Amino acid sequence: MSRHGGNPGRRTFLKRGMAGLAGAAFLPSLLKGEAREGAAQAGTARKSIERPLGKTGLKLPIVSIGAASYEASLYAAALDRGVVHVDTSQYYYNGRHEEMVGRTIKGRKRDSFVIATSVLLGNGLSGASSTFKKEDASRLPEQFELSLKRLGLDYVDIFYVAGIANRATTLDEPLLDGLLKIKKAGKVRFVGVATHGNQPEVLRAAVESKVHEVVLAALNFRMRNGGEVKAAIAEAARAGLGIINMKPISGAFWDRERKQPINGKAALKWVLQDENVTTSVPGITSLEQLEADLSIMADPVLTAEEKADLRLTESESAADGLFCAGCGACLEQCPAGVDIPAFMRSYMYAYGYRDLGKARGALDQTGPGLPACSDCGSCRVRCAAGFDVKERVLDIARLKAVPEEFLRP
Repeated sequence: MSRHGGNPGRRTFLKRGMAGLAGAAFLPSLLKGEAREGAAQAGTARKSIERPLGKTGLKLPIVSIGAASYEASLYAAALDRGVVHVDTSQYYYNGRHEEMVGRTIKGRKRDSFVIATSVLLGNGLSGASSTFKKEDASRLPEQFELSLKRLGLDYVDIFYVAGIANRATTLDEPLLDGLLKIKKAGKVRFVGVATHGNQPEVLRAAVESKVHEVVLAALNFRMRNGGEVKAAIAEAARAGLGIINMKPISGAFWDRERKQPINGKAALKWVLQDENVTTSVPGITSLEQLEADLSIMADPVLTAEEKADLRLTESESAADGLFCAGCGACLEQCPAGVDIPAFMRSYMYAYGYRDLGKARGALDQTGPGLPACSDCGSCRVRCAAGFDVKERVLDIARLKAVPEEFLRP
């Protein structure tokens, strides 16, 4: 898929209109039209450290690839160079990312890749108050079939229910029954949950369920509750669950102006120091990023310089960075019940990753209209990370006014 194709009018609108919406940093890299010529040509598969995925029997290289690009040639290059596991989801651009992955793997030997996808039910990517209704669980088989069709597969290796943020939903019987039904039909090898918020509770509930086999969880060097999350990951790993990491780069930049990039290679190495993590699924948007990440596959040891780049010894009280850990502490503080974690995640996607589609996807989970923040004289919420909640929510909420057709890749 060429970055030079598409409607010139759309590109012009975005380049001018998005700059006014939230500054030039809002422009997604998809609009730059960088050439990826030759990305799909076979590279040299390199040696890699492999780790077992819990009790599934799978072993995966420690570096995989997540969703950050729609260049099929880039994903093909990753598979040619030793990447095995590809993470996608039906809620990434309403299934269009799954379709791209399907085109990429078409014609490849089925045992040469491991595909994970997920479905978003209920109110989805919400914070710690997220719940599912019985009718949401009943939609699970139908939604799963859509993923199979887009991917062009008879089965997927890993299937998650995404947006899980509490124990009750993790253990929801209709949801567990739905996952077991799909698995018994031979359409998925392993099932699990993907969680952005309240992760320790979700991880421990996943163990308790005796159904979930894999958990896709966020972990990075910027997480203020990282110690608690790592402890829960260790418990889950000891119980035999496979742990796959997402959000390793922590927003890509220290600042929304994108003048201070985070050392992504160092951030990925930091996550992989934890041997309870089987593999990480960083978003990769260029061949340069791909080569940097693949260079870690055989040697994830952090150097002293890389540790310095991550500012590991600095105070965590400063409100820098773009990553929201989804701790949920803000939810009970907001009298209007604004889904603050979803707005913070959207803010990170837009300013950190320049991914307006994902940013809009997170916003869509917050319901129609502007948030109640616009009517509040002063914000009562005190973010654990020190973020100015009201300022960020109102800033990113403006993206709701942009028609979805202008955000498509």
